[in-house]
Amino acid sequence: MVTPTARYSREEFSRRGQEIFDRNVRPTLRPDHDGQFVAIDIESGGFEIDPDDYTGTERLLHRYPDAQAWLMQVGQPAAYRL
Repeated sequence: MVTPTARYSREEFSRRGQEIFDRNVRPTLRPDHDGQFVAIDIESGGFEIDPDDYTGTERLLHRYPDAQAWLMQVGQPAAYRL
């Protein structure tokens, strides 16, 4: 398995992910998506929504094997807290 390499700075990566979320994902969300994870390919704009972060990301990578995947949780400021 090949590990993808980062092609963008953290700032650009985040900016692109948030922009795609706001433009393409947010209009498709329903109330039952609250708390679910959204995996977004910041290059193609493709995305997957799933209650499980791993499953959603794997589906995205199946569709876009070279994806630059950005992950967020619907209704939360971040996917994870440390």
